[in-house]
Amino acid sequence: MALNLDMNDLLQLVIDEGASDLHISVGAPPTLRMGGRMEQLDTGPLKADDTEVLMQAITSEGNQQKVRRDGGCDFGFAFGDQGRFRVSVLKQKGSIGMVLRSIPNDLLTLEKIGLPTSVKDLLFRPRGLILVTGPTGSGKSTTLASMVNVINIERECHVITIEDPIEFYHPHKRCIMTQREVGVDVPSFGEALKRALRQDPDVILVGEMRDLETIEAAVTAAETGHLVFGTLHTTGAAPTIDRIVDAFPTDQQEQIRTQLSVSLVAVVSQVLMPRKDKPGRIAGFEIMVSTPSIKALIRDAKTYRITSDIQTGAKYGMNTLDSHLTALYEQGVISYGEMITKAQDAQGIIEKLKAGK
Repeated sequence: MALNLDMNDLLQLVIDEGASDLHISVGAPPTLRMGGRMEQLDTGPLKADDTEVLMQAITSEGNQQKVRRDGGCDFGFAFGDQGRFRVSVLKQKGSIGMVLRSIPNDLLTLEKIGLPTSVKDLLFRPRGLILVTGPTGSGKSTTLASMVNVINIERECHVITIEDPIEFYHPHKRCIMTQREVGVDVPSFGEALKRALRQDPDVILVGEMRDLETIEAAVTAAETGHLVFGTLHTTGAAPTIDRIVDAFPTDQQEQIRTQLSVSLVAVVSQVLMPRKDKPGRIAGFEIMVSTPSIKALIRDAKTYRITSDIQTGAKYGMNTLDSHLTALYEQGVISYGEMITKAQDAQGIIEKLKAGK
């Protein structure tokens, strides 16, 4: 696939081919991630001048200065009306590299993502904390954007999103949508959250709960009558709760457990896998909804027992990640290898499958 090395051509190719990412790196051709796999274009390897020119085509002067000063920068931009891209520019071995993530304009419905109807019900809660967690590139941003879109269409409220960078643009529908970009509109997540409480919000989305100040502010906002969405790079409900508690000094951990037991509404944990039955990818989910029993386990520092509550909580719309992965494997949607590598208790799955034969 010979191309002139023109950034618009490369971006158009990403859209046309339905690629999730475009990698630009010296010494390799431009490379698309398609359905989780890397596919190189046959343009020949890029030179340092090529990557520099491609970077300059989409990067503002201010961001170019950041690259020179800090060795990298992140930003988002619109590619006409065809979609948006989240860009990470980086320096490596003294030359420029880039990774561009494609953000489609059309938001998926919760059903298309694969989330059960029980999750939609959570979006109408008046207050509390809903966490969407999973490793980098597991589709958390897409899931959150779809949740916000449901609120925008079906509720009448003020939604504030705090993102770095803004990925999905949400027009005002039934809601007033305020989207703030860290580093552009506000210096930090913590600062934006503090200010948000004075801006009459009903719903607050925190793109990343990456430090103690942000976690603290998000939990406080959830306690004081707001519905707060946040993300963490953890997999599974129990590790997510442990991660939040462990972010606090030892003498504050009992207090944060008590606060979480009151404010946490749900944890949706997800992984993204290539499909076996057709091209594309599919998400595997663990869903924990806070019941009186789970609240008590959080308060009493017995998070290791949460998984067994999720296993028996189907009537509340709960399921473990491993049970969802097993179901996808048995339906022929994902491969055995994907099920095992993404499982939290691979040995447990293997034994259950053997016992079922």
